[in-house]
Amino acid sequence: MKNIKITFYGGVETVTGSKHVIETPNGYKILLDCGLFQGKSDKDPNRQFGFDPRTIDCLILTHAHIDHCGLIPKLVKEGFKGNIYCTPPTLELAQIMLEDSAKIQELDIEYVNKRRAKKGLKPIAPIYTIEDAKASFEFLFMVNYNQFFKINDEVDLYLTDAGHIIGSACANLYFHRNTPHEFRITYTGDVGREIDKILKSPEILPNPNVLICESTYGNKTHRPSQDSILFDIVYETCIKNKGKLIIPAFSVDRTQEIIYALDRLKTQGLLPRIPVYVDSPLSIKATYIMRRFSEYFNQDIKEYMQKTDGDAFHFDNLYYVTERSDSKKLNEAQGPMIIISASGMAEAGPVKHHIMHSIENPKNTILFSGHCTPESLGGKLISGQKEVVIFGEIYKVNARIEKIDGYSAHADKLELLDFINPLDKNQLQLIFLVHSETETAECFQTFLIQKGFQNVIVPKLKQSFWV
Repeated sequence: MKNIKITFYGGVETVTGSKHVIETPNGYKILLDCGLFQGKSDKDPNRQFGFDPRTIDCLILTHAHIDHCGLIPKLVKEGFKGNIYCTPPTLELAQIMLEDSAKIQELDIEYVNKRRAKKGLKPIAPIYTIEDAKASFEFLFMVNYNQFFKINDEVDLYLTDAGHIIGSACANLYFHRNTPHEFRITYTGDVGREIDKILKSPEILPNPNVLICESTYGNKTHRPSQDSILFDIVYETCIKNKGKLIIPAFSVDRTQEIIYALDRLKTQGLLPRIPVYVDSPLSIKATYIMRRFSEYFNQDIKEYMQKTDGDAFHFDNLYYVTERSDSKKLNEAQGPMIIISASGMAEAGPVKHHIMHSIENPKNTILFSGHCTPESLGGKLISGQKEVVIFGEIYKVNARIEKIDGYSAHADKLELLDFINPLDKNQLQLIFLVHSETETAECFQTFLIQKGFQNVIVPKLKQSFWV
């Protein structure tokens, strides 16, 4: 079968903004994810899709992280009318994520426009509004794991658990299923860890002919549990220096995993009696949703909850901040304290303000818990830049900058290999590596070829392939 077209419109040559279009032999177009590009770019990729949204027939959403779902409101606003297929947890999470994304855009644009006005510059508009986000919710359509769902006469969808965040899925597409012409394409979305603190391990994939595989950490291996490192940073910053520990973290899964780590330290009597603030209304909503879908949790956390207070995401001195006024008060307050706040790359949301007010104080620490694109504020801080621009102003980096990757929700190089190694190499004709910087993808490409995989391709932006 050589007449299925795959075009990569985002999430290639970078680790954000995932968007891939599959066109069937009869011209039916399936969009795999519709992510917001996070970071700085001269080309402003969030303003242009590279394709006409009106021509897309359906969207398969692998999970609710903004770099995979964040442009859905814009897609709908510009004429998309099809179903958006996703798991039940993703459907609920996507709604709160998109509404929050719109709110952040409106607030950040308001702040930026005030500064632009002082410089005599024209105001700019957000990519979409809260109303746009809400209008897109009616297109969300639930599909359960491990059930064949007929998209149309050409293709069936089969979702498997990716183990990345609650509800994350690998999209397995069966073209002309159960016929002599059956052909399978699998898109991994983002793949989770083999041993996650909260979630079950990723499910084994059905054997595909073509694999579109994420490779975020295709050139790295994660350290095991880093609770001891987290404790050391808490002690150094909050007890010894009496400073603030700012932890940028994604509101879904990463925030809960850090809270769970602190909960375990508290249970062990190791966490000092200092206030811990989760500054994100979104995190509260996401935590509620995660509690409701606890059947997705692994056995270890279920046993921990049974032995303790039944809640892995709450302990004494933990406060969830819901009001903007209270968030502002944290900027004025002195340490010691821990502030966990979105976003993980420090590109938007309350954490950007917390960093702005804390970055020039050497007593403070900014601790990153996952991947940041090089052009993002988080990426610039991790790279060691001595000065950074935040909301148009230059700030000196006097605070301590740290990064730990033991809490990453992404599989590393070896875990990705373990994930795809069981696949039938004779049936697997092509592997496309996406969702990583080019250099990282090329390192993983070489690694896979050494392990016996053939036809491993690192696609370029807007590049098309016939399979």
